Amino acid sequence: MPSALFTPIRMRGLELPNRVVLSPLCQFMAKDGTAQPWHFMNASQYAVSGAGLVILEATAVEDIGRITLGCLGLYSDENEKALTDYVKGMRSYSNTPIGIQLSHAGRKASTRPTWELHKGHNLKPEEGAWDVVGPTAEAFGEGWPVPKELNAQGLTHILDCFVDSTRRAHRCGFDMIEVHVAHGYLLHQFLSPLANKRSDKYGGSLENRMRFPLEVIAAMRAAFPDDKPIGVRITGRDLNVGGLELDDAVIFSRELQKLGIDYVTPSAGNVAPGMILPKIEPGYLVPFAERIKKDVPDLNVMTVGLIVLPEQANEIIASGKADMVAIGRAFMDDPRWAWHAAVALGDAPAIPPAWNRANPKVWPAYPMVHGASRELATGMGHMTRE
Repeated sequence: MPSALFTPIRMRGLELPNRVVLSPLCQFMAKDGTAQPWHFMNASQYAVSGAGLVILEATAVEDIGRITLGCLGLYSDENEKALTDYVKGMRSYSNTPIGIQLSHAGRKASTRPTWELHKGHNLKPEEGAWDVVGPTAEAFGEGWPVPKELNAQGLTHILDCFVDSTRRAHRCGFDMIEVHVAHGYLLHQFLSPLANKRSDKYGGSLENRMRFPLEVIAAMRAAFPDDKPIGVRITGRDLNVGGLELDDAVIFSRELQKLGIDYVTPSAGNVAPGMILPKIEPGYLVPFAERIKKDVPDLNVMTVGLIVLPEQANEIIASGKADMVAIGRAFMDDPRWAWHAAVALGDAPAIPPAWNRANPKVWPAYPMVHGASRELATGMGHMTRE
């Protein structure tokens, strides 16, 4: 019998061979939104990692929706061709399901990549900065640009952008889509009372604040083939006084389920400055997933956040806290994480034939190498945020 972590899961017409998912990881290496050789190199290693699903990084639905100048986009024919070639290339050597996360940064757009934040968050005009948009003409924080408040025409444009990128994602050959409604980006901005101060039907009550994200997601679902799943990265809590709480996430998840959404992944924070951070420890976001799974039992739930060891991931699935686990930085550190997890849990690792010489059944050094690394991992005195 396989471990809980390495049992398949089906969502619509897509079967994942196991519950290990590569979490979307921004690379900031695109040019005009178009994927570069770096993206192919980066994702290729995960496509042969043994993961059950690889989700491509946050990908903007229009140029001003990029977080940085280096963010991926799926809003032009050039973007689409590059990602079509990317998927086709990966399909030539791997049958691992491949998804894409679609996003719009809203008022958090026009910023620097992570390695340039010492220069300040925001781009300067001479560096290619652009005007940003949001639910309300209120900046993310001090020194950030004030967004243009989206009017009716602007809202229609944003919805159309998400739908257009959805259709492009299907043409590219992606197996599924994840919609980004977390981390303080545009659709999360509409949801949160900390970013949405509107007085029309899209502001005020939770019902009103959910309205625009739900309209966008409903239109995306209608534009995507019925046999392909759509998931949503949501916020479990804003982590700010007066922000969204877990009860709100449960309500939003129920509404998403009504639209035919196939899973949610609750994350947390980053919609406004002044967050009150929880203790950052292994699995610190799992209770959000567990609560949603309990209250919305027919909806698949993925969890994320400092999930680093196979036994930890397996226990999450086996105990019913979540249906899938998203692994981020642990995969950056070890692109063969899923192989090593399978071995540790007594499952057969999915190793490509060309690399079979590294199979623990035929490589005598495997126990020496991975025994030492596991001792190091389990003896860590501190851990950093996933």
